[in-house]
Amino acid sequence: MRLIATPLFALPLVACAGYADPEPAPPAPEVTTAPAEYVCDVAPAEYHVGHDATAEMGAAILRESGSRTLRWGPPRTAWTMDYRQDRVNVRYDDNMKITEVSCG
Repeated sequence: MRLIATPLFALPLVACAGYADPEPAPPAPEVTTAPAEYVCDVAPAEYHVGHDATAEMGAAILRESGSRTLRWGPPRTAWTMDYRQDRVNVRYDDNMKITEVSCG
């Protein structure tokens, strides 16, 4: 009986607890897009498929695609699906040969 009565005495205390209005949510952050000069265009860089995956080749692909960032894709790896219009993706195989150049 004592175990049941104790929670019953605490119940009125819970009812007396104050409720404060939550603070207003902060404004949503502005969605920014990459400047027009950093939009990936893979067409000028597609001819690199079949070439060696080197730092120099990566720099050339980055420059020719107009992208701001380059993401290398090693063999048998998973990538995030987030799309970035200012990024060029370069996949290569076990022989360090470029197999795909794409935007994203």
